[in-house]
Amino acid sequence: MNHQRFTLAAIDDVISRGNFNDWAELRRAVLADSALLNKVERVCGQYASDPYAQRHLFWLRYVEAHRKTA
Repeated sequence: MNHQRFTLAAIDDVISRGNFNDWAELRRAVLADSALLNKVERVCGQYASDPYAQRHLFWLRYVEAHRKTA
């Protein structure tokens, strides 16, 4: 996937059902294009109040941590 193919639905799918390699690819894309942080935040923000959405909560924290360093 390239950064243009990381639609909101694709990001949600990678986070929800992806494996380690999929997550690594998303991470590389976010590091290469910080604009993807907004998309990841938008997707994961919908799950912020769901304690069972651990994958999304992890990525939400990832965004927060990388915004501080960016």
